Amino acid sequence: MRRSEVLAEESIVCLQKVLNHLREIWELIAIPEDQGLQRTEVAKKHIKDLLDMMIAEEESLMERLIKSISTCQKELKTLCSELHVEPFQEEGEMTIFQLEKDLCTQVELIRKQKKEREQELKLLQEQEQELCEILCMPHYDIDSTTVPSLEELNQFRQHVATLRETKASRHEEFVNIKRQIILCMEELDHTPDTSFEKDVVCEAEDAFYLSLENIATLQKLLRQLEM
Repeated sequence: MRRSEVLAEESIVCLQKVLNHLREIWELIAIPEDQGLQRTEVAKKHIKDLLDMMIAEEESLMERLIKSISTCQKELKTLCSELHVEPFQEEGEMTIFQLEKDLCTQVELIRKQKKEREQELKLLQEQEQELCEILCMPHYDIDSTTVPSLEELNQFRQHVATLRETKASRHEEFVNIKRQIILCMEELDHTPDTSFEKDVVCEAEDAFYLSLENIATLQKLLRQLEM
């Protein structure tokens, strides 16, 4: 016999003992039989009301669990679709409590993944914006209105890393050419007169746009000064 069945039988026995004890008290104090029956009806009503209240509370709990499961399943399906991941698979037979708990855990995990991807995408876009601006290069084509897949995020990450390498390489070339240009101008006693020459010599290095066109113009200016 299951533990729940044992408890049910014990509850019935306990209730019977309580009613028997009440009848014994009524007999001792000479309560008329009709009043004893009335009191028994009152006791029965109290017990029934208590049990009905308990049943209502448990049914309400079950409804909340079922509603929560339905809500979690819908949200999980949407999140899995957005993140391009496999949907949650229920493992074997599970109780309503277990299923609700597992689904809520899955939803929290997927929400966290979504937030992390969105945050990384935003950070990468900010870095790419700055790099593309100084390199005068077009932006990477990625849809910022949806959650990127891991593959898309990895490709974008590699793209930003390539931009950093390009910036470092061009900046090194710019600094080297600039140094040579300044030396040539000093030897020629030449004062920068064009806006481009002034940008190269006078402006801060970080303010110079490292476009291929500007690098080519730098190389051309250096050749002219050397000649």
